[in-house]
Amino acid sequence: MENPVIILGAQAVGTAALDAFQSNDVVVYCLLDDDAALQQTELNDVPVMGNTDDKELLKLLGKKCEVFVATEDTASRRSLTNMLREEYSVAPVNAIHERASVSAHAWLGHGNMVGANAVVAGTARLGDGCILGANAVVDVKVEMADYAQLGAGAILNAGVSVGEQAFIGAGAVVVAGVKIGAKARVGAGSVVVADVAAGQTVFGNPAAKV
Repeated sequence: MENPVIILGAQAVGTAALDAFQSNDVVVYCLLDDDAALQQTELNDVPVMGNTDDKELLKLLGKKCEVFVATEDTASRRSLTNMLREEYSVAPVNAIHERASVSAHAWLGHGNMVGANAVVAGTARLGDGCILGANAVVDVKVEMADYAQLGAGAILNAGVSVGEQAFIGAGAVVVAGVKIGAKARVGAGSVVVADVAAGQTVFGNPAAKV
């Protein structure tokens, strides 16, 4: 990546994204965050400069800078991504840690983050804005829809499908072929052996509706 990156969000997701970019020697120009307490501070020697809608900095996007959306809230990530496309004609770049393994035969959309030691196997498909925590595993023929999130160490076995904005907690295991509905939530450490309906929360081994 030739151009430096501006990261929108300086909390947990932004910190992980910054680590991913720096692991590949990509220059991060600055981070932006709406929390005033974080502004005018530094994260890994990179300044947090202002709000995520800072027009003076965002006008650098495209020719001079790339952008990555790392806000904590899924709806915020989606709305910021849409704003960037509509107002600045740019799509967020992917943040893939140097120690991650992404198959050349996997398909990734825009603005995804793949953490350290995470694995994305061949024929897996990630939409836009997905987050894969450190050591997460996405096996063959898995499909993750836009803005789905996979916690650290979570495993999606072959043929799993994950709906838009679904959240799968750290260390959870979803067995082969299971479907996770849109906006569903899977608790950390759960073992999911049956389909999870849209908007449903499940937890436990085997995972049951909460």
